[in-house]
Formats: sequence, structure tokens, C-alpha cells
Amino acid sequence: MTGAYILTLSCPDRVGLVARLARLMEEHGCFIVASRTFGDPQTERFFARLVFSTPDAGALARVEAAMDVLGGDLSAEWKIAREGERLRTLLLVSKSDHCANTLLYAARRGELPIEVTGIVSNHDTLKASFAHWNLPWFHVPVTAAKKAEAEARLFSIVEETRSDLVVLARYMQVLSEDACRRLEGRVINIHHSFLPGFKGAQPYHQAYARGVKVIGATAHYVTADLDEGPIITQATEAIDHTFSPDDMIETGRHLEGIALLRAVKAHAEHRIFLNSGKTVVFAR
Repeated sequence: MTGAYILTLSCPDRVGLVARLARLMEEHGCFIVASRTFGDPQTERFFARLVFSTPDAGALARVEAAMDVLGGDLSAEWKIAREGERLRTLLLVSKSDHCANTLLYAARRGELPIEVTGIVSNHDTLKASFAHWNLPWFHVPVTAAKKAEAEARLFSIVEETRSDLVVLARYMQVLSEDACRRLEGRVINIHHSFLPGFKGAQPYHQAYARGVKVIGATAHYVTADLDEGPIITQATEAIDHTFSPDDMIETGRHLEGIALLRAVKAHAEHRIFLNSGKTVVFAR
């Protein structure tokens, strides 16, 4: 076997889909290393993720040609990616560095299959803190009067760095509807709350005032509806009456890093499917 690839597919559900995918792989001598499928009875959509290896150098082209035919027959959305290929990822930060550092450290250790293409910030506060990563630093100030100009610069950076994914790693700016539309399905945000929940300013203080017993963080795709995008992962931790707002904030930082890491990893490993405002996220 020459190479390992990931096939992802979604289409209207029907009988025999798993068999047809397995038959296609068999016909081209491909070995299915791992397989995950799900049929949603509510949306009547079928989702599949197959990891497969090919018998020779030309097999991938033959599989892609066969998938063109099958995909058309099934009215499917599908793609094939090389397993382990690092996804070019642009990080956006403001004045907090914990989430970005979590991703950078995981990428350096080989735990996260991304290649960070640079760091964008609307402040220069963290520039020195990130210098040791030796990554391009882009300072793009954002003001109400020049928001469109700042976003135009962001789009150009995405193109210049050939970034496939944008991660808002505690980037405290709201993207415009146009930006959300242009980058649809390619922007992940971390929210410092277990959504839906305490939104807006000082969420931990709101939680403290209500005497909550669980706090959390939510990683989701960005849409024009603020903090209403499809949820990818959530991380929570039990607390008790002894926790002050500062204790909650400290715990929240750890949860934010965990949730964002899991979300970016799932996206980079092609394990996420959008499903009518929600997500299907396959385990590895």
C-alpha cells in the first residue's frame, strides 16, 4: 500500500450507502483502515469518513474518478485529503495568549496537524510574547471607522499566507457579516462560556452571582449570528461555592484551551460535518 487518505462524504440518506462506498474501495484495491458513518433521521442526511490506503501510485486518481461518478449519483458533497497533512492555519489574538499558545505547543509536539502561517492581532501587546515562535506577526488595528479596511487587510493576509483555517484564539473583535460569509466554514472561535449561557460582558461574574456549579467553554464555527454558530466541542468542569470569580476565570482559561484544541484538531483531521446548523463530529 502506497498512501493513506481520508474520504469525507455527506448526502441524502438512503439504503445501501455504506455498501456502495465499500464496494468502490474494493474495486480499486483500496484497504479501509477506519470507517465512521452516521445517518441523521431528522435531517435525513448521511455522513461518512473513511481512512483508506491505496495499492499503487495511480490508484488515487482512479478512486477520485469513481467518486465523481458516485458522488453525482448520490447528490453528495465529498472530498479526499491526504491523512496527516498539516492544515495551514492563521491565528487571531487580542490581549490573551493562552489559547494560541495551547495550539502552538500542540502543533510543535506533533499532536495537532496544523501549520501555523502567522499571528494576526488588533493590538501589539503580545508581539514580544509570541516572538520565540518565529512566526509572521501582523498588527491590524480595528476601529469602528476603519473596520472594513481592517477586514480587507485580514482577507489579504489569509490569501498571502494561503491559510485554509482561521482560528479566533481569544480575538475580541466581531467579524462582519461579509467576513463571515467569505470565510464560512473556515473560522473557529472559542467562547468563554458553556453556550447557550451567560453571554456578553463578565460571564464569570454573572455565573458567580447565579451560584453555578459547572463552568465551561465552547468552540464553534463563526457565523453572522454572534456566538450562535454550529457548536464543535464543549469542555466543562464542576465547581462549588468556594470558587471566586478569579477562580472561575483561571479554570475557564484551561477549559478554553482544551475546547479550542479539540475543535481545531477535529477540523484539521476532517472529522466535522455541518448538519443544518449543527455539527456531526466523528471520534478518531
